[in-house]
Amino acid sequence: MKEKESLLAKDAFAEWRLDPAYVVAYNELEEEFALAEALIRARAEASMTQEDVAKAMGTTQAAIARLESGRSMPSTRTLQRFAEATGTKLRIRFEKPKSSRSTS
Repeated sequence: MKEKESLLAKDAFAEWRLDPAYVVAYNELEEEFALAEALIRARAEASMTQEDVAKAMGTTQAAIARLESGRSMPSTRTLQRFAEATGTKLRIRFEKPKSSRSTS
């Protein structure tokens, strides 16, 4: 069932990416989506459900769903607890922003 849901989400995302307005809005929220994607990927690679992660962190499934939604920025401590729960290591890095203009 999870694999089917994952495929449906991927298909929907691929379709949405064809809409220029969606692409602009998505790019404006790139950091939030990147964090959400990293959280979801860590959980999936650990073969854990949101409920599993919640139990390991001592919180609720709803709290994990909020973390993975990308609508809020969690504390570093929360991210560290999520990493520990999923058997991963938290890494934070700084990057120069991507420019839409050429600098040549």
